[in-house]
Amino acid sequence: METVCYVLTALVAYLLGSIPTGFLVGQARGIDIRATGSGNIGATNALRVLGKPAGIFVLLMDALKGWVAVVPMAALVCALFGAPRGGNVHETSAIIAGVSAILGHNYTCWLGFRGGKGIATSAGVLLALVPWALLIIFVVWLLLFVTTRYVSIASMAAAATLPFASWLTHESLPKIIVTGAMGVLAICKHRGNIQRLLAGTEPRVGARDKEAAK
Repeated sequence: METVCYVLTALVAYLLGSIPTGFLVGQARGIDIRATGSGNIGATNALRVLGKPAGIFVLLMDALKGWVAVVPMAALVCALFGAPRGGNVHETSAIIAGVSAILGHNYTCWLGFRGGKGIATSAGVLLALVPWALLIIFVVWLLLFVTTRYVSIASMAAAATLPFASWLTHESLPKIIVTGAMGVLAICKHRGNIQRLLAGTEPRVGARDKEAAK
């Protein structure tokens, strides 16, 4: 029954994470967000292309997907299959749910397995799994964002800090390993940003529309 619980948790969490919020908000306005700005469906591009209210909405909804997958959804699946709350089964189910939700966002089946970078969804997952580690990397993100105005630099720095933050806050070994994998995945999803940073074409938050559209 545990195996069935894990498989079903992964499937449901993936489908939840795969809901392309930014794309849907853009479509509601008659805009294909994939063809505008950076082409990403995440909150940063939604903010640039659709404006602040839409960008904040996408950010919150993408984060909510991750949190819901780990907390109520994973617990519900465990309960349906008679798995006890707490202990290794519940922790494993929560970790599987979090990873699956992030993969769903990054590789959504509704858009040809092309999605966002998973930063907001990862934040929702981390809030549920390792809240104190999330606080540490948020401080790192905020400091880098304020000093550079680059969301990508702040996000990659926070991702690189994540496994160390999990270790410092005395999380379990499985959570440290998983947060390390999440950090690597997040950095890999920023390959295009790294190329634009090296070329000097990466847009800063607050830049003029012409620069942001590069």
